[in-house]
Amino acid sequence: MTGLLDIPAILLGLAALFGALNYWFVKLPHTIGLVVIALLASLAVVGLDLVVPTLGLSARVNGFLESLDFNVTLMQGMLSFLLFAGALHVDLGQLLSRKWTILVLASFGVLLSSLIIGGGFWLTATALGLSLPLIVCLVLGVIVTPTDPVAVLGLLKALKVPAHLKAKIAGESLFNDGVAVVLFSIVVVLAFGGYGAHGAEGSHGAEGDHTAGGSSLTFTYGLWLFAKEAIGGALLGLVGGLIAFWVIRRIDDHVLEVIVTLALVTGAYSIALHLHLSGPIAMVIAGLLIGNQGTALAMSDKTRDHLEKFWELIDEILNSVLFLLIGLEIVFILQNAGSGVPVPVIIVLVLVVILLSVGARFTAIFLPLQIKALNSEVSRGTVPILTWAGIRGGISVALALSLPESPERGLLLLVTYCVVLFSVIVQGLTVERVIKRYFP
Repeated sequence: MTGLLDIPAILLGLAALFGALNYWFVKLPHTIGLVVIALLASLAVVGLDLVVPTLGLSARVNGFLESLDFNVTLMQGMLSFLLFAGALHVDLGQLLSRKWTILVLASFGVLLSSLIIGGGFWLTATALGLSLPLIVCLVLGVIVTPTDPVAVLGLLKALKVPAHLKAKIAGESLFNDGVAVVLFSIVVVLAFGGYGAHGAEGSHGAEGDHTAGGSSLTFTYGLWLFAKEAIGGALLGLVGGLIAFWVIRRIDDHVLEVIVTLALVTGAYSIALHLHLSGPIAMVIAGLLIGNQGTALAMSDKTRDHLEKFWELIDEILNSVLFLLIGLEIVFILQNAGSGVPVPVIIVLVLVVILLSVGARFTAIFLPLQIKALNSEVSRGTVPILTWAGIRGGISVALALSLPESPERGLLLLVTYCVVLFSVIVQGLTVERVIKRYFP
């Protein structure tokens, strides 16, 4: 039986060890270094098992990852803290001045990118002789579309990006994952029937009952579900943030005020899960409110300093654990990705989806920004920087792991993981060059 502290002890121990190895020898950016070293360590474990099968190392690592449950750990736990911490440091004024650009990119852009990737994947699979339903391919499109705010905001801290462009990148990244998670909960019901956004039957059970023919949502109900989760999540974050603001304004104790923000994050996210509202959107709204109005109007300088340092530390620690887990998940994915598809076909599909993910991202940014009302906000380098800074991360992996058992699950999981690795490592290591090309 796993003890209460066993999993945190293993994760933090590995994060510290791999982080130190990266600092001493590899010298990559911290989070990318963790992914690379964890990936290499995991592949070494798999390789040792092939040479000496009696060791059973892969089975042990796989058992640990199953007991951890990446999807639940991220989507029902870590993500709430990471999104709130990220939103705390976003300038609300800059965000509001570009609200229409961010809104269009985070909604229409997500939908367009999902359709391009899903449609391209279906055409490629069909050309290679695979019989995959179009709706299942669209599920993959939704999974690999959202950029990971955790990865993106982490990059923005280290790079010199103009304030107006930083607001677009941060705002679009913070909101598009919430939109994508809601869209995923709809499309996965269309594809598999009766499953919600957490990959378990009944996790969105109330929604799953409103189906046509028992396996597909009506278009009208799909729109209602989207509006309910997105708008409901925003209202929950606003109400929770206002309550926390009211409490913080009436006390002057930096420890207690930090505890109030912790209660806000855990309480509001838990309520969102129970009411089937968008927890990610709730956290973004609450974080923006506390990070801007709260710090300016309700806190002393001492409290503001303690609050910012506390949440920055939480952000860095959980960020490290998240990227460590992304690297370790290769063991689980290799053992559970038995799709029966020939390896050469998988390689072609992976390469095509990587190209599609970049091309779809470019198209989903370029086309909306041609709208006259939004075009005035476009500066030199906006489209290529937004395209290449759109890094996929833990959210895509978590969504793929939440898929119900099906013949296509293994293939979708493997393709998603490869896209995330490319995005984190290749885009993560080169995005600074792209930015410096336009802003030396």
